[in-house]
Amino acid sequence: MHYFISAGEASGDIHAAELIKQLRVSDADARFTFLGGDLMSAAAATEPLIHYRDMAFMGFCEVIRNLDKVLRNLRVARQAVASERPDALILVDYPSFNLKLAKEAVKFGIPVYYYISPKVWAWKEGRVKKIRRYVKRMLSILPFEVAYYRDRHGYDIDYVGNPTVKEVDARLASLGTEQSFRSKHGLESERPILALVPGSRIGEIRNNLPVMAEVARRHPEMMPVVAGAPAIDPEIYKRFCNFPIVDNDTFELMAHSRGALVTSGTATLEAALIGVPQVVCYRANGSRISYNIFKRILKIPFVSLPNLIAGKAVVAEQLVHLCTTELVDAELTKVLPGGKENISQQQGYKEIREKLTEADAAANAAHIIYSGLKRVSHNKS
Repeated sequence: MHYFISAGEASGDIHAAELIKQLRVSDADARFTFLGGDLMSAAAATEPLIHYRDMAFMGFCEVIRNLDKVLRNLRVARQAVASERPDALILVDYPSFNLKLAKEAVKFGIPVYYYISPKVWAWKEGRVKKIRRYVKRMLSILPFEVAYYRDRHGYDIDYVGNPTVKEVDARLASLGTEQSFRSKHGLESERPILALVPGSRIGEIRNNLPVMAEVARRHPEMMPVVAGAPAIDPEIYKRFCNFPIVDNDTFELMAHSRGALVTSGTATLEAALIGVPQVVCYRANGSRISYNIFKRILKIPFVSLPNLIAGKAVVAEQLVHLCTTELVDAELTKVLPGGKENISQQQGYKEIREKLTEADAAANAAHIIYSGLKRVSHNKS
Protein backbone atom coordinates (compact mmCIF):
# COMPACT_ATOMS: atom_id res chain seq x y z
CA MET A 1 0.00 0.00 0.00
CA HIS A 2 1.02 3.60 -0.58
CA TYR A 3 0.46 5.87 2.42
CA PHE A 4 0.51 9.66 2.30
CA ILE A 5 1.07 11.08 5.81
CA SER A 6 0.84 14.74 6.79
CA ALA A 7 2.39 15.92 10.08
CA GLY A 8 3.22 19.61 10.38
CA GLU A 9 4.92 19.83 13.77
CA ALA A 10 7.70 18.28 15.87
CA SER A 11 5.29 16.28 18.06
CA GLY A 12 3.52 14.98 14.96
CA ASP A 13 6.87 13.83 13.56
CA ILE A 14 7.44 11.73 16.69
CA HIS A 15 4.04 10.04 16.62
CA ALA A 16 3.92 9.59 12.85
CA ALA A 17 7.37 7.97 12.86
CA GLU A 18 6.07 5.29 15.23
CA LEU A 19 3.01 4.81 13.04
CA ILE A 20 5.22 4.33 9.98
CA LYS A 21 7.20 1.65 11.81
CA GLN A 22 4.00 -0.19 12.73
CA LEU A 23 2.55 0.11 9.22
CA ARG A 24 5.71 -1.58 7.99
CA VAL A 25 5.03 -4.44 10.41
CA SER A 26 1.45 -4.82 9.14
CA ASP A 27 2.22 -4.16 5.48
CA ALA A 28 5.50 -5.53 4.12
CA ASP A 29 4.98 -3.58 0.88
CA ALA A 30 4.28 -0.25 2.55
CA ARG A 31 5.71 2.85 0.89
CA PHE A 32 5.35 6.43 2.02
CA THR A 33 5.04 9.99 0.85
CA PHE A 34 4.95 12.43 3.74
CA LEU A 35 5.10 15.90 5.15
CA GLY A 36 7.10 15.71 8.37
CA GLY A 37 10.54 15.57 9.88
CA ASP A 38 13.72 13.63 10.45
CA LEU A 39 12.18 10.87 12.56
CA MET A 40 9.61 10.10 9.88
CA SER A 41 12.38 10.20 7.30
CA ALA A 42 14.40 7.61 9.21
CA ALA A 43 11.35 5.36 9.65
CA ALA A 44 10.22 5.65 6.02
CA ALA A 45 13.75 5.55 4.56
CA THR A 46 12.94 8.52 2.33
CA GLU A 47 13.04 12.30 2.52
CA PRO A 48 9.93 14.39 3.30
CA LEU A 49 8.04 16.09 0.52
CA ILE A 50 7.99 19.12 2.85
CA HIS A 51 9.85 19.33 6.17
CA TYR A 52 7.73 20.42 9.13
CA ARG A 53 10.17 23.24 9.95
CA ASP A 54 8.81 24.93 6.80
CA MET A 55 5.22 24.42 7.97
CA ALA A 56 5.10 25.25 11.69
CA PHE A 57 3.50 28.70 11.74
CA MET A 58 1.53 29.59 14.86
CA GLY A 59 -1.32 32.05 15.24
CA PHE A 60 -3.11 34.36 12.83
CA CYS A 61 -0.33 36.96 12.54
CA GLU A 62 2.43 34.43 11.90
CA VAL A 63 0.32 32.65 9.28
CA ILE A 64 -0.41 35.95 7.51
CA ARG A 65 3.28 36.90 7.51
CA ASN A 66 4.11 33.53 5.93
CA LEU A 67 1.00 33.18 3.80
CA ASP A 68 2.99 32.66 0.60
CA LYS A 69 4.80 29.68 2.18
CA VAL A 70 1.56 28.25 3.60
CA LEU A 71 -0.17 28.43 0.21
CA ARG A 72 2.87 26.99 -1.57
CA ASN A 73 3.02 24.07 0.87
CA LEU A 74 -0.67 23.37 0.40
CA ARG A 75 -0.36 23.55 -3.37
CA VAL A 76 2.59 21.11 -3.38
CA ALA A 77 0.76 18.69 -1.07
CA ARG A 78 -2.46 18.82 -3.07
CA GLN A 79 -0.61 18.21 -6.33
CA ALA A 80 1.19 15.24 -4.80
CA VAL A 81 -2.07 13.69 -3.58
CA ALA A 82 -3.68 14.23 -6.97
CA SER A 83 -0.77 12.83 -8.98
CA GLU A 84 0.29 9.94 -6.74
CA ARG A 85 -3.21 8.78 -5.74
CA PRO A 86 -2.09 7.03 -2.52
CA ASP A 87 -4.18 4.24 -1.03
CA ALA A 88 -4.76 6.35 2.08
CA LEU A 89 -4.17 9.83 3.42
CA ILE A 90 -3.21 9.82 7.11
CA LEU A 91 -3.42 13.13 8.95
CA VAL A 92 -1.65 13.89 12.24
CA ASP A 93 -3.23 16.84 14.11
CA TYR A 94 -2.34 20.19 12.35
CA PRO A 95 -5.98 20.80 11.34
CA SER A 96 -5.93 24.12 9.45
CA PHE A 97 -3.69 22.57 6.80
CA ASN A 98 -4.71 18.94 7.05
CA LEU A 99 -8.45 19.37 6.66
CA LYS A 100 -7.85 21.23 3.39
CA LEU A 101 -5.70 18.34 2.24
CA ALA A 102 -8.42 15.89 3.31
CA LYS A 103 -10.91 17.68 1.07
CA GLU A 104 -8.55 17.19 -1.87
CA ALA A 105 -8.14 13.47 -1.14
CA VAL A 106 -11.88 12.88 -0.96
CA LYS A 107 -12.24 14.30 -4.48
CA PHE A 108 -10.27 11.32 -5.74
CA GLY A 109 -11.94 8.73 -3.53
CA ILE A 110 -8.87 8.40 -1.29
CA PRO A 111 -9.86 7.32 2.26
CA VAL A 112 -8.75 9.70 5.00
CA TYR A 113 -7.63 8.55 8.45
CA TYR A 114 -6.94 11.02 11.22
CA TYR A 115 -4.39 9.89 13.82
CA ILE A 116 -4.45 12.28 16.80
CA SER A 117 -7.54 14.45 16.69
CA PRO A 118 -7.39 18.23 16.46
CA LYS A 119 -8.38 19.84 19.77
CA VAL A 120 -11.89 20.67 18.54
CA TRP A 121 -13.18 20.26 22.10
CA ALA A 122 -11.12 23.33 23.05
CA TRP A 123 -11.71 25.68 20.13
CA LYS A 124 -13.00 25.79 16.55
CA GLU A 125 -15.61 23.13 17.24
CA GLY A 126 -17.01 23.83 13.79
CA ARG A 127 -14.20 21.71 12.38
CA VAL A 128 -16.14 18.63 13.46
CA LYS A 129 -18.41 19.15 10.44
CA LYS A 130 -15.41 18.87 8.13
CA ILE A 131 -14.10 15.88 10.03
CA ARG A 132 -17.44 14.10 9.64
CA ARG A 133 -17.50 14.97 5.93
CA TYR A 134 -13.94 14.04 4.99
CA VAL A 135 -12.53 11.61 7.57
CA LYS A 136 -13.26 7.91 7.23
CA ARG A 137 -11.89 7.03 10.68
CA MET A 138 -10.73 9.16 13.60
CA LEU A 139 -8.07 7.46 15.72
CA SER A 140 -7.87 9.24 19.06
CA ILE A 141 -5.07 9.16 21.64
CA LEU A 142 -7.10 10.89 24.39
CA PRO A 143 -9.75 8.78 26.14
CA PHE A 144 -12.14 11.65 26.90
CA GLU A 145 -12.49 12.43 23.17
CA VAL A 146 -14.59 9.30 22.55
CA ALA A 147 -17.48 10.57 24.65
CA TYR A 148 -17.04 14.12 23.33
CA TYR A 149 -17.44 13.10 19.68
CA ARG A 150 -20.18 10.54 20.40
CA ASP A 151 -22.35 12.52 22.81
CA ARG A 152 -21.93 15.99 21.35
CA HIS A 153 -21.70 15.19 17.64
CA GLY A 154 -23.02 11.65 17.11
CA TYR A 155 -19.71 10.62 15.57
CA ASP A 156 -18.04 7.38 16.66
CA ILE A 157 -14.27 7.38 16.91
CA ASP A 158 -11.64 4.90 18.11
CA TYR A 159 -9.44 5.38 21.17
CA VAL A 160 -6.25 3.51 20.26
CA GLY A 161 -4.23 4.26 23.39
CA ASN A 162 -1.86 7.09 24.11
CA PRO A 163 1.56 6.83 22.44
CA THR A 164 3.13 9.17 24.97
CA VAL A 165 2.98 6.54 27.72
CA LYS A 166 4.92 3.99 25.69
CA GLU A 167 7.35 6.60 24.37
CA VAL A 168 8.04 8.02 27.82
CA ASP A 169 8.53 4.63 29.47
CA ALA A 170 10.85 3.42 26.70
CA ARG A 171 12.95 6.55 26.94
CA LEU A 172 13.04 6.45 30.74
CA ALA A 173 14.25 2.84 30.57
CA SER A 174 17.19 3.83 28.36
CA LEU A 175 17.94 7.08 30.16
CA GLY A 176 21.56 7.83 31.00
CA THR A 177 22.70 9.18 34.33
CA GLU A 178 22.18 12.78 35.33
CA GLN A 179 25.93 13.27 35.52
CA SER A 180 26.43 12.04 31.97
CA PHE A 181 23.64 14.35 30.80
CA ARG A 182 25.28 17.31 32.51
CA SER A 183 28.66 16.41 31.06
CA LYS A 184 27.26 16.03 27.55
CA HIS A 185 25.78 19.52 27.64
CA GLY A 186 28.50 21.23 29.66
CA LEU A 187 26.28 21.89 32.66
CA GLU A 188 27.58 22.45 36.17
CA SER A 189 27.21 19.52 38.54
CA GLU A 190 26.10 21.14 41.81
CA ARG A 191 22.68 22.79 41.58
CA PRO A 192 19.45 20.90 40.75
CA ILE A 193 18.07 21.72 37.30
CA LEU A 194 15.01 23.87 36.63
CA ALA A 195 13.84 23.17 33.07
CA LEU A 196 12.41 26.07 31.05
CA VAL A 197 10.36 24.70 28.14
CA PRO A 198 8.98 27.75 26.29
CA GLY A 199 7.56 25.99 23.24
CA SER A 200 8.68 25.06 19.75
CA ARG A 201 7.67 28.23 17.88
CA ILE A 202 9.24 31.67 17.93
CA GLY A 203 6.00 33.34 19.01
CA GLU A 204 5.67 31.03 22.00
CA ILE A 205 9.30 31.58 23.00
CA ARG A 206 8.99 35.34 22.70
CA ASN A 207 5.89 35.39 24.92
CA ASN A 208 6.81 32.82 27.55
CA LEU A 209 10.56 32.72 28.04
CA PRO A 210 10.89 36.21 29.61
CA VAL A 211 8.46 35.26 32.40
CA MET A 212 10.07 31.87 32.90
CA ALA A 213 13.51 33.49 33.10
CA GLU A 214 12.38 35.98 35.74
CA VAL A 215 10.92 33.16 37.85
CA ALA A 216 14.15 31.19 37.49
CA ARG A 217 16.18 34.13 38.77
CA ARG A 218 14.17 33.95 42.00
CA HIS A 219 15.56 30.46 42.60
CA PRO A 220 19.35 30.85 42.74
CA GLU A 221 19.54 27.47 44.46
CA MET A 222 18.52 25.92 41.10
CA MET A 223 20.22 25.98 37.71
CA PRO A 224 17.81 27.11 34.94
CA VAL A 225 18.31 25.37 31.60
CA VAL A 226 16.38 26.25 28.45
CA ALA A 227 14.96 23.50 26.23
CA GLY A 228 15.97 24.37 22.69
CA ALA A 229 13.46 23.27 20.05
CA PRO A 230 14.41 21.80 16.65
CA ALA A 231 15.03 24.37 13.89
CA ILE A 232 15.11 27.32 16.35
CA ASP A 233 18.27 29.43 16.24
CA PRO A 234 19.88 29.55 19.72
CA GLU A 235 20.22 33.32 19.31
CA ILE A 236 16.43 33.56 19.70
CA TYR A 237 16.70 32.31 23.27
CA LYS A 238 19.68 34.53 24.04
CA ARG A 239 17.52 37.60 23.44
CA PHE A 240 15.72 36.86 26.69
CA CYS A 241 18.26 35.18 28.98
CA ASN A 242 21.82 33.93 29.22
CA PHE A 243 20.99 30.51 30.67
CA PRO A 244 22.44 27.28 29.22
CA ILE A 245 20.51 25.87 26.27
CA VAL A 246 20.05 22.14 25.73
CA ASP A 247 19.30 21.77 22.05
CA ASN A 248 16.74 19.20 20.91
CA ASP A 249 16.91 17.13 24.11
CA THR A 250 13.83 18.31 26.02
CA PHE A 251 12.80 14.90 27.29
CA GLU A 252 16.10 14.09 28.96
CA LEU A 253 16.29 17.64 30.31
CA MET A 254 12.92 17.27 32.05
CA ALA A 255 13.79 13.77 33.25
CA HIS A 256 16.86 15.12 35.07
CA SER A 257 15.15 18.25 36.41
CA ARG A 258 13.84 19.00 39.88
CA GLY A 259 11.10 21.24 38.45
CA ALA A 260 9.83 22.61 35.13
CA LEU A 261 8.03 25.60 33.64
CA VAL A 262 6.32 24.32 30.51
CA THR A 263 4.33 26.00 27.76
CA SER A 264 1.06 24.15 27.29
CA GLY A 265 1.35 21.29 24.79
CA THR A 266 2.54 17.71 24.53
CA ALA A 267 5.50 18.51 26.81
CA THR A 268 3.10 19.02 29.74
CA LEU A 269 1.91 15.42 29.43
CA GLU A 270 5.47 14.15 29.05
CA ALA A 271 6.44 16.04 32.21
CA ALA A 272 3.52 14.48 34.08
CA LEU A 273 4.43 10.96 32.96
CA ILE A 274 8.08 11.56 33.84
CA GLY A 275 6.98 12.86 37.24
CA VAL A 276 8.71 16.25 37.22
CA PRO A 277 6.91 18.99 39.21
CA GLN A 278 5.61 21.57 36.76
CA VAL A 279 3.66 24.77 36.18
CA VAL A 280 2.03 25.41 32.80
CA CYS A 281 2.80 28.84 31.35
CA TYR A 282 1.03 30.37 28.36
CA ARG A 283 1.25 34.14 28.19
CA ALA A 284 0.29 35.07 24.59
CA ASN A 285 -0.05 38.88 24.67
CA GLY A 286 -0.80 38.89 28.38
CA SER A 287 -3.92 41.08 28.38
CA ARG A 288 -6.96 40.47 30.55
CA ILE A 289 -9.22 41.16 27.56
CA SER A 290 -7.49 38.39 25.61
CA TYR A 291 -7.91 36.07 28.59
CA ASN A 292 -11.66 36.75 28.79
CA ILE A 293 -12.04 36.15 25.06
CA PHE A 294 -9.91 33.02 25.42
CA LYS A 295 -12.16 31.67 28.19
CA ARG A 296 -15.31 32.35 26.16
CA ILE A 297 -13.95 30.56 23.11
CA LEU A 298 -12.76 27.51 25.02
CA LYS A 299 -15.32 24.73 25.46
CA ILE A 300 -13.41 23.08 28.30
CA PRO A 301 -12.41 23.91 31.88
CA PHE A 302 -8.67 23.31 31.30
CA VAL A 303 -6.12 23.74 28.51
CA SER A 304 -3.29 21.40 29.57
CA LEU A 305 -3.40 17.71 28.74
CA PRO A 306 -2.64 16.49 32.30
CA ASN A 307 -5.68 18.34 33.66
CA LEU A 308 -7.95 17.33 30.78
CA ILE A 309 -7.06 13.67 31.19
CA ALA A 310 -7.35 13.76 34.98
CA GLY A 311 -10.58 15.75 34.85
CA LYS A 312 -9.25 18.06 37.56
CA ALA A 313 -6.48 20.58 38.26
CA VAL A 314 -3.31 18.54 38.69
CA VAL A 315 -1.01 21.25 37.34
CA ALA A 316 -1.42 25.01 37.74
CA GLU A 317 -2.32 26.72 34.45
CA GLN A 318 -1.02 30.28 34.43
CA LEU A 319 -2.63 31.67 31.29
CA VAL A 320 -2.32 35.06 29.58
CA HIS A 321 -2.47 37.88 32.18
CA LEU A 322 -2.13 35.30 34.98
CA CYS A 323 1.23 34.29 33.57
CA THR A 324 3.27 36.75 35.64
CA THR A 325 6.52 36.31 37.51
CA GLU A 326 4.80 36.53 40.90
CA LEU A 327 1.95 34.10 40.17
CA VAL A 328 4.05 31.53 38.32
CA ASP A 329 6.70 31.62 41.05
CA ALA A 330 4.08 31.10 43.76
CA GLU A 331 2.73 28.01 41.98
CA LEU A 332 6.19 26.62 41.26
CA THR A 333 7.21 26.94 44.92
CA LYS A 334 4.16 24.90 45.93
CA VAL A 335 5.02 21.91 43.74
CA LEU A 336 8.80 21.74 44.06
CA PRO A 337 10.09 18.97 46.37
CA GLY A 338 9.13 19.93 49.91
CA GLY A 339 6.37 22.27 48.70
CA LYS A 340 2.90 21.94 50.16
CA GLU A 341 1.36 20.64 46.90
CA ASN A 342 4.21 18.42 45.70
CA ILE A 343 2.69 15.18 47.00
CA SER A 344 -0.79 15.94 45.65
CA GLN A 345 0.59 16.72 42.20
CA GLN A 346 2.55 13.47 42.17
CA GLN A 347 -0.62 11.59 43.12
CA GLY A 348 -2.41 13.31 40.25
CA TYR A 349 0.34 12.16 37.89
CA LYS A 350 -0.28 8.54 38.99
CA GLU A 351 -3.99 8.90 38.26
CA ILE A 352 -3.21 10.20 34.77
CA ARG A 353 -1.09 7.12 34.07
CA GLU A 354 -3.96 4.91 35.18
CA LYS A 355 -6.42 6.66 32.85
CA LEU A 356 -4.14 6.26 29.84
CA THR A 357 -4.13 2.62 28.87
CA GLU A 358 -0.89 0.79 28.15
CA ALA A 359 -2.18 -0.07 24.68
CA ASP A 360 0.26 0.46 21.80
CA ALA A 361 -1.40 3.40 20.04
CA ALA A 362 0.70 3.28 16.88
CA ALA A 363 0.27 -0.49 16.50
CA ASN A 364 -3.49 -0.26 17.02
CA ALA A 365 -3.80 2.62 14.58
CA ALA A 366 -1.71 0.82 11.96
CA HIS A 367 -3.86 -2.31 12.33
CA ILE A 368 -7.09 -0.35 11.87
CA ILE A 369 -5.77 1.51 8.82
CA TYR A 370 -4.23 -1.50 7.07
CA SER A 371 -7.15 -3.83 7.83
CA GLY A 372 -9.60 -1.26 6.47
CA LEU A 373 -7.63 -0.79 3.28
CA LYS A 374 -7.10 -4.51 2.81
CA ARG A 375 -10.82 -5.17 3.26
CA VAL A 376 -11.71 -2.57 0.61
CA SER A 377 -9.08 -3.98 -1.75
CA HIS A 378 -10.44 -7.50 -1.25
CA ASN A 379 -14.01 -6.38 -1.94
CA LYS A 380 -12.95 -4.64 -5.15
CA SER A 381 -11.22 -7.79 -6.40
